[in-house]
Amino acid sequence: MMQTMKAAIWARVSTTDQHAQNQLDVLRTWAAQRGLEVVGEFVTEDSAWGSNGTKGREFDARRKELIDGARHGDYTTVLVWAIDRLSRQGIEDTLATVRRLAESGCIVWSHQESWAEDLRNPHMRELFLALAGWMAKMESDRRSERIKAGLTRRKAEGKQVGGRKAGSKDRKPRATDGYAQAWEEGGARRAAQERAS
Repeated sequence: MMQTMKAAIWARVSTTDQHAQNQLDVLRTWAAQRGLEVVGEFVTEDSAWGSNGTKGREFDARRKELIDGARHGDYTTVLVWAIDRLSRQGIEDTLATVRRLAESGCIVWSHQESWAEDLRNPHMRELFLALAGWMAKMESDRRSERIKAGLTRRKAEGKQVGGRKAGSKDRKPRATDGYAQAWEEGGARRAAQERAS
């Protein structure tokens, strides 16, 4: 009896107006068509651009979990929408991620780049992955330049740049009762909790 291959799904979006669910639906269907058993899904709605401040922290943590799962033998295939979902930091980061997965006996299949799974020669595969990583970084850089140019133009026109418009309210009101109470108590509650533990 042939054993079903186990797979993990990796989905990433970097802005709140995108939805990871779109990638998940396609990748789940693709896994079923390929006869793969999906044993894990790794979803991040975080920027892939490093850990400067809060950006990238979730991405880094989820990608580490993905690689750890491959290393533990939880799955042998990782399904991604496109190679650039694994990284936006260019060639070396893309290659390093795919290499780490490969060293754990795990291959990456890209829904949008069917050539990634068809290349049997590892040197050719690395060359094409390098090109894909480079193209993803160039696209990300261009997008960043367009956004900066738009912000500069808005500022020159005297329009508001960043932040909320005057008089706007949060879409989801924040609960402040706990903060207000802690402030009024001058930290007495926290001090009491520290003494108790």
